[in-house]
Amino acid sequence: MAGVGKLLKQAQKMQRGIEALQVQLEAKEIDVTSGGGAVKIKINGAGKFLALTLDPEFLKEDPKLVADTLLVAMQDAAKQAKEYNDAEMQKVTSAFQMPGMI
Repeated sequence: MAGVGKLLKQAQKMQRGIEALQVQLEAKEIDVTSGGGAVKIKINGAGKFLALTLDPEFLKEDPKLVADTLLVAMQDAAKQAKEYNDAEMQKVTSAFQMPGMI
């Protein structure tokens, strides 16, 4: 059963890595701009929105344009945070492989 012990140690190491990564993801800030800088969003690596800044002049534009630009910026911010999160998680979990798993 030495293989099981080794597997358990690997799982524990991966768990500690994931816990450390979660702290890192919370601290990582990603800045996203849209509409030529009219919309600025700050999101962390865990996907939590931290700040939203709108240019006051931009708010005078057509409401549909403002809404569409804001939506695109939010989608882009969420995508960037997910991509960062996925890439960092892959680094932590790639060393852990279960026998018989692909």
